Amino acid sequence: MELPPSYRQFLLFANGWGSDDDCCLLRIEEVGWLRDVDPSIAESWSEPKPENSWSVPDELYFVYGHEQVSGNMRGEYVADTLLAGYWDDGVVLLNPHVSTSEGEWEAWYLAPWLAGARRYRSFWDLAMDELRMRYPR
Repeated sequence: MELPPSYRQFLLFANGWGSDDDCCLLRIEEVGWLRDVDPSIAESWSEPKPENSWSVPDELYFVYGHEQVSGNMRGEYVADTLLAGYWDDGVVLLNPHVSTSEGEWEAWYLAPWLAGARRYRSFWDLAMDELRMRYPR
């Protein structure tokens, strides 16, 4: 499979980053489909809840940035995401179901405390947002 350009560039440059203590982007040898690498996370986030539908309409789903609601995710995509890393108590995922014309895949930070995922248009956008949060000017 061909990985998204910004993630591929990251792996060529660093091939993983951080420690297991709080932030770790996996080395290419450790990256894999969430359903295979961490099936418990895939199952727990993929199960539709009887009281609501996981899927949301496009006008709510394709909102990025500060206006985004973390619960407006599509749980049916979770098992098909690529696990790229672990941050704090969440996971970094790449979603091949949503891609740009340049080949970028949507990137997610999925965490229980978010009650969903913070989603980005690309791995690059996710990484830059994380850097801004960790190292504000």
